[in-house]
Amino acid sequence: MRKNTLKPDNRSDNVEKLQDMVMNTKDNMEAAEELMAYNSGEEREAIRQKNARREKSLEGFQIGIIDDTQDKTT
Repeated sequence: MRKNTLKPDNRSDNVEKLQDMVMNTKDNMEAAEELMAYNSGEEREAIRQKNARREKSLEGFQIGIIDDTQDKTT
């Protein structure tokens, strides 16, 4: 029987991953905005709500980038 071993916590590329997530989220928001022109009221509202959630995610990503950048410099 094989034992499960934990992988070491490697956050060396965390800022880069977070920056990629920011760019992908912004791209998704822009695509969603473009789709709103082709959708009805309920669908538009769903897109607005999803983009609002994405905005909150972006805020969290930015905080994570700042935190990880500060951790690297201290």
